Formats: sequence, structure tokens, C-alpha cells
Amino acid sequence: MDIKGLRKEYNSPVLSREMLAPDPFRQFEQWFNDACHANLPEPNAMSLATVGADGQPTLRTVLLKLFDHNGFVFFTNYSSRKAQQIAGNQQVSLLFPWIKLARQVAITGIAEKISAAESARYFASRPRDSQLGAWISQQSSVLSSRQLLMMELDKIKAKFLKGEIPLPDFWGGYRVRPVSIEFWQGQTSRLHDRFLYSHQIDGSWTIERLAP
Repeated sequence: MDIKGLRKEYNSPVLSREMLAPDPFRQFEQWFNDACHANLPEPNAMSLATVGADGQPTLRTVLLKLFDHNGFVFFTNYSSRKAQQIAGNQQVSLLFPWIKLARQVAITGIAEKISAAESARYFASRPRDSQLGAWISQQSSVLSSRQLLMMELDKIKAKFLKGEIPLPDFWGGYRVRPVSIEFWQGQTSRLHDRFLYSHQIDGSWTIERLAP
């Protein structure tokens, strides 16, 4: 298959420094709202990059569930590969690929566990089936068959047949506190607009235009 000809010319409105919010979280909220209103499939889907003890990067897609001025929150099993890698190296990267809008947001930062109380509040809001799934999936471990997984599901359904399902002690959230946030807008002739917000020691953010 010849893929050299797979090419799309971006024709977005020019993005200037004056158009950007001074606060990167406000800018992210504006773009996130645009992605939601554009009816993109799962606009909160983001790629999460972590690095293992051997220096090998690992990439997967997770879902953003909360964000505010403290950072970007996702949830997972604390025994998963991503959690083990974060335990060894808290430096991570996130990427929101809003391709339909010719936009990307790339975030670098530090991943930290959120409190059990925060995790419990979110867990209580999940559909019951998702709560049950969190209890049975030993995420990233080798599984001999799907049938075994469904047998475990039947067991946990029987265990929590009545009442609320509690938060597993091995499941919860991480907050990525950003060090930098880059906003990328595709443009004609591959001369894309890129602006990098960098966090400073005094808590302020600088904004720089990057070459495409």
C-alpha cells in the first residue's frame, strides 16, 4: 500500500498570541468545549505516555475525567503497568488529538495520586457495571481467557448483589500537574501555529510561539 499520497491540507483560522488566554487552563477549557460541541468521538480521550525502569516509553489512551487549575485527572488500577511506571518515574505526557479540528494539545507534567476521598466521589458516579469491572480486572496482568474474566464478573455481581459497591483499595485517580502545555493549530503549507505555555517558579506562565 502506497501511503505517500495520504495528505490533508489544513485551512484553519490563524491562531495569534493575542487570541490566547493568559491562563493555559482557560485556553484548554475553550478548546475542550470546542471539541465537545464539534461532536468528536470521545473528546476527553487522551494519550498517556509513561516511561519504564528500562527507559522504554509506553503509550496508551485513557479518559480525562476531571480538570481544573490543579491539573488533569484520569483513573486506573494502581497495580497496572502505567501505575507501576508512574511509581518509578512521575514524569508523564498527555496528548489530546482533536484531528477533525486540526488541533492538538500536548501536556508534560508530574503524575500524583489523588486522595481516596476524591477517588471515592468519582467511583460513586460511575455506572454499576463499570464499578464491578474495576473490582475484577487485574489490569495489565496475563489473562488465559475471556471466559475466566466473565466468571469473575459473575462472582463479584453475587458478592455485591445489594447495596452500594465500595471503592476498591487498588483503584483510583492520578492528577497530572502540568509543567508545560502546548496548543497546536494546523495551517496551510504545514506552517502550523504552535504556542507553548511554560510554568514558572513563581506560579506564572510564559507563552512562546514555536516554529512549526
